[in-house]
Amino acid sequence: MRVAAADSQDAFAGFGLPGAPGSSAFWAAVGAPSSVPAEGGGWVTLFLWRGSSPVTIEFESWSEPVALRRWQDSDCWYAEVRMPQRLRVTYRFVAGDAFHADPFNPAGAGGERSVAATPDAPEQPHWPVLGADAVLPLPRARIRWAGERLGGRRTVRVHPAGGGGPVVLLLDGDDWLHLHPAVTAFDSAVAAGEVPPVTLVFLPAKDRVAEFTCRPELWEAVRDELLPLVAESGVPADPERLVVAGQSLGGLSAVYAALEYPELVSRVACQSGSFWWTPDALRAADPLGGSIGGVIAERLREGVDLSGLRVAFDVGEHEDRMLPHCEVTEGLVERAGATVRVSRSASGHDRAGWRHALLRDVGWALES
Repeated sequence: MRVAAADSQDAFAGFGLPGAPGSSAFWAAVGAPSSVPAEGGGWVTLFLWRGSSPVTIEFESWSEPVALRRWQDSDCWYAEVRMPQRLRVTYRFVAGDAFHADPFNPAGAGGERSVAATPDAPEQPHWPVLGADAVLPLPRARIRWAGERLGGRRTVRVHPAGGGGPVVLLLDGDDWLHLHPAVTAFDSAVAAGEVPPVTLVFLPAKDRVAEFTCRPELWEAVRDELLPLVAESGVPADPERLVVAGQSLGGLSAVYAALEYPELVSRVACQSGSFWWTPDALRAADPLGGSIGGVIAERLREGVDLSGLRVAFDVGEHEDRMLPHCEVTEGLVERAGATVRVSRSASGHDRAGWRHALLRDVGWALES
């Protein structure tokens, strides 16, 4: 949501920026988006772009795009965006057909995205601030997996954090390799004693909808093909103690695996699981408008013993449409006997908001 545009340069001074917008002194002082308290609560955050052509900000799931306005005839484009309390959000600038990270913001997420946070958003220890042009560390160990059940070839990276231990299977593994530095974050959390030594297995998805929507092929392939390859890789790992960490459709798939393959998956870290999913949901005009909890809730109501399951649920507190689906699933899983932890992140449906929960909940899942 955008608030009324500034009508004088004094409004920019309120964000700590000196001089006339577009002047040398002004641009020299610009940094990451800055926020000031908004009337009635929340924050007003100033986003800036330097150029000659119109630009728009796209936010990850949280807001509709916001068009920046030009300050008089300068090279300064700006938007004052009303934000709620406690929000961390990924965004990018769109100029014509090109996407850009924020050149003034040191916090990047891949080559064309940046991360902004309101002043009251909780810190995310262990996740370093890296620019959009940073080259993230890649694990040296890799497995060439030519899966028979899933088809095709994929490269699975493996990293023994703290020397290795229980396997943590990271669904959407390429995002945790190339957008958010999970290798660095887990190494730091292990060194701090907040997560035990683990072996990270970064599983890339070729077709998320086909692989993550409650189908057995993925988990039979993980059980019969991938985990034996991890055991044979030479990287210290304990595949018998497995944590599955997934977000969105990946979170749905992780909980599905715990229901249908309990001998394989008994520890789950699920962030913003897509529990609205049914076989027809993606063809509907409103995918989230169907039965609350989707097929997972239906399966849980049939009766299942989850007394051997330990699962941590997290969802963004600003995901208004997702919350009912997640809440009913959380309650049904707990009533089925699982040990459940529930938390809410200061975000929308956004990997930038799930990062701290990922570390914390993997550590919790391995406490017993």
